[in-house]
Amino acid sequence: MAAVKRVMVRYKVKPGREKLNEALVRAVYAELEKAQPAGFRYATFKQADGLSFVHFASVKTEDGRSPLPELGAFAEFQAAIRERCDEVPIVTELEEIGSFRMFGR
Repeated sequence: MAAVKRVMVRYKVKPGREKLNEALVRAVYAELEKAQPAGFRYATFKQADGLSFVHFASVKTEDGRSPLPELGAFAEFQAAIRERCDEVPIVTELEEIGSFRMFGR
């Protein structure tokens, strides 16, 4: 049976770094479009302050592992993340209580 893992990642970039961050995130999505990894759902949102970002990932694979670390664009996104951020990424595992079409049931 496939393991399901859901995570949320929150962080805040330094002023002036938001466009670079967005470009790096878009590159990850472009690579995901090409790779089409099975069992993987991913969404990124920018908050109203323009500097805070939230990523949600849902992984439903046999081993529960995310395909993100295998992507070159994701490696580039992570390469200088600490220098780009005022608040470093915080990863939180999520337990679903309920959802309505959020994760494509």
